[in-house]
Amino acid sequence: MSTVHLVPPDICDRYHVKEWRNAAGVLQTACPAEWEDVLDVLRGFRLLKSEVLVGGGNRSLISRRIDGAFYAKGWQEKGFATSIIVDEAKTDSPTHAVDCLKGGVAVEMEWNNKDPFFDRDLNNFRLLFELRAIQVGIIITRSWELQDTFKALGKGASYGKATTHHEKLWPKIEGGGGGGCPVLTFAIKPINFEDDGPQAVAALRAQIDAAKKAAKRKGIPVPEELEE
Repeated sequence: MSTVHLVPPDICDRYHVKEWRNAAGVLQTACPAEWEDVLDVLRGFRLLKSEVLVGGGNRSLISRRIDGAFYAKGWQEKGFATSIIVDEAKTDSPTHAVDCLKGGVAVEMEWNNKDPFFDRDLNNFRLLFELRAIQVGIIITRSWELQDTFKALGKGASYGKATTHHEKLWPKIEGGGGGGCPVLTFAIKPINFEDDGPQAVAALRAQIDAAKKAAKRKGIPVPEELEE
């Protein structure tokens, strides 16, 4: 029996929501504080035109804004030192760092990576669940319907069919990619798009240019989110 009905209707209006192994029920009953944080972050999110146009580097401005909303609530990026011991032989097997972790809940944001990043996230969830380090994994991604929005902005080529969106994610989950770990996914719908105006675009570009110049003066690497 599915527990996705426990996700509030206003969230379902703005995101495609799917679950694996009753993830919504686990969150509401076993991790209620973390669940409220997730709902608050999702309710507060808007997909800003300025950030789509300006873009970003390996970690987009959009991903970093969502991560920042979780960090403000006490969530942390977290890596785990794990190993396998057979008799006395120990082999280190470190996991990939989770974008946001609090309590027993791990959140990954996949905005515009290559779709094998979903495999990495799900495998990470599976391993951490088996080690009892997490109880639920959450993936926030974009819906494929946003492609029309990107094309209208002249950015369609930046968001290919083989990148991270919900139509690429669910076959991997249903194929057992997350193992026994409960997984809840949210795909950002076009209703979240907000045109914050040309002034916001100009201000964001000016902010990024100023930060790049400051980094160059100091002789330090330009932060990856400021790279084109």
